[in-house]
Amino acid sequence: MSQAVAAEHSLAVDPVESPLTPESWGKLGMWIFLAGDAMSFGALLAGYGAYRYMSHDWPVPSNILGIPMTAFMTFLLICSSVTMVKALSAIRHGDPKGMQKFLALTILGGMSFLGMQGFEWTKLILEGVTVTENPFGAPLFGTTFFVLTGFHGCHVTAGVIYLACILAQGMKARYSAENNNAVEIVGLYWHFVDLVWILVFTFVYLI
Repeated sequence: MSQAVAAEHSLAVDPVESPLTPESWGKLGMWIFLAGDAMSFGALLAGYGAYRYMSHDWPVPSNILGIPMTAFMTFLLICSSVTMVKALSAIRHGDPKGMQKFLALTILGGMSFLGMQGFEWTKLILEGVTVTENPFGAPLFGTTFFVLTGFHGCHVTAGVIYLACILAQGMKARYSAENNNAVEIVGLYWHFVDLVWILVFTFVYLI
C-alpha cells in the first residue's frame, strides 16, 4: 500500500522548470552584453584620463572642440531616449502606429547625431588634428578623442540599424500589447548608448 502511495506521489510531482522565460533570456543576454560594453567604455575613459593627467601640454577642449554643437548633439540623444520610451509605451498600449512613429523619430535623432559627428570630425581633420598629430598640443589628444568618440559612434550606427530592423518588423505587425519584448530590448541598448555619450561629453568636452 505504501509503495503504491509513493508511486502516485512521484507521478504527481511537477518537473523542475527554469525561472527564465524566452523573453527574459533575451533581456538577460542584452544586460550581459551591456555590462561587458560598459567595461570597454570604462577602460577607454580611464585611458583618456591617464594620458591627460600625465601630459603637460594637453589642450583645453573648449578651445578646439565645438561645445555648443556637441551640447545640441547630446540634447538630441536625450530626446531620442524619450521617443524610445514613447515607442515602447505605445505598443504596450496596443498602438502600433504610435510605436512606428516614435521609433522613426528615434532613428532620425540617431542619424542626425551621426551627421553632426561626421561634420565635427571633418572640421578637426582639416585643422590638422589626427590620431598621430595635433597642432594644438599633445598628439595623444587626437588619438584618445577619435578612438573614444569613434567607438561610441559605431555603437550609435549599430543602434540605428537595430532600430530600423525593429521598425521594419513592427510595420509587418510583428509586435502587439502582448508581444513587445524585442522593442524593450532595443530600448535597453539605446538608453545605454545615450548614457555613455553623456559620460563622454562630460569627461572629454567639458572637463
